[in-house]
Amino acid sequence: MQTNQAQSTNAQPAAAPPAPDYAAIKNKQQATWATGDFGRIGVTLQIVGESLCEAADVRATDRVLDVAAGNGNASLAAARRFADVVSTDYVPDLLEQGSLRAHAERLPMRTQLADAENLPFADGSFDVVLSTFGVMFTPNQARAAEELRRVTRAGGRIGLANWTPDSLIGELFRIIGRFLPPPAGLVSPAAWGTESRLAELFGSDARGMKVERKPFVFRYRSAHHWLEVFRDYYGPVTKAFAALDAAKQDELATLIVDLLERHNRAGRDALVAPSDYLEVVLTKR
Repeated sequence: MQTNQAQSTNAQPAAAPPAPDYAAIKNKQQATWATGDFGRIGVTLQIVGESLCEAADVRATDRVLDVAAGNGNASLAAARRFADVVSTDYVPDLLEQGSLRAHAERLPMRTQLADAENLPFADGSFDVVLSTFGVMFTPNQARAAEELRRVTRAGGRIGLANWTPDSLIGELFRIIGRFLPPPAGLVSPAAWGTESRLAELFGSDARGMKVERKPFVFRYRSAHHWLEVFRDYYGPVTKAFAALDAAKQDELATLIVDLLERHNRAGRDALVAPSDYLEVVLTKR
């Protein structure tokens, strides 16, 4: 007993795990999203930006910020409603694509290079702040949420579209994680697709929060066609395949095709595969 007591007394507490290197992680993420051509995927998601602008009740008198905007789906949707829009992202090529889309539609819209975790705008600068499948991928989630709140005026709205953990895309990232584990200490991006995480990030500063679970439906010729497009153009999938040897690439491809087929509701005729997301609108106190 005395020996056990001595061992217990001398035992050292386990060392806390080191904090994630957010800067290094962000640099890798930026390179990932610049790989391929996300704009080819982004344009297929336009309906999400339109729906979010309706849910957030975007008006012609609103100053609107789109954070991690990609090639500008929510930005363009807000500009179509005659709002004063600033579209931001940290990948210059995607901002250029958004600018070209706005020019083609003769929509007034400004673009600005910006980090979602360090937005270059004054407190309370915007009536509405939006992000569709963008800010959810920031490594420092608490910091990103703080920035969204900071640049939104009191009484303004924050509108988000976030993939849920049990969605097709949520499952896709778990599959990729089996081959390429994410950095230690990071909270899953799909946590933004849960009401509990949203309450942690925004609850204390939200006067009200409306959450609706909605499907986005991927429509492709087949599961193999979806994989071909995403392997060529969707940075996280492109990078994952590039990092694996041939055998692992085949294994990953098989798992992704199986995933798509499980979600497919079109049989053998085509791929019609829903992926759920949360459409969120909160009002800042």
